[in-house]
Amino acid sequence: MNYKYFSVEEIQKKLEYYCSYQERCHSEVFNKIMKLTSDFNDANSVITKLIDNGYLNETRFCKEFSIGKFNHKNWGKNRIISELKKRKISVKNIEIGLNEIDENVYLKKFNELFVKQLDKHNRKNDVHTKKKIFDYFTYRGWEKDLIFKNFEKF
Repeated sequence: MNYKYFSVEEIQKKLEYYCSYQERCHSEVFNKIMKLTSDFNDANSVITKLIDNGYLNETRFCKEFSIGKFNHKNWGKNRIISELKKRKISVKNIEIGLNEIDENVYLKKFNELFVKQLDKHNRKNDVHTKKKIFDYFTYRGWEKDLIFKNFEKF
């Protein structure tokens, strides 16, 4: 295999670009650095410089991630939490990210999605349909008590 070795300055420039077009978490950046070099000291110095220069900020990442996944992928809070934990984000930053989602907007979106799923299944009230709808929402990380409350309404 042909390995190309990069200097710390080259790695720094590559990762500045990598972090500038999309918010990144520390673990994503670390994995990217380790593909470019095998020296942990270089990796730590590059990450420190990225943080100091404002390219890397986990709090900002959590806020953007939470809002983006909620708005575009219709994820619930449980799924957002589990995905952030996979990325080794601290509990405090996860809470900050989830606080960006307005509770009223959250409930409104859930109700809209619930009605949409009911219409998709022709508003049947059988066990098979309820299971499909329940699985749809649990996979996307919506709270189980919220799902059951809406089943009682309809």
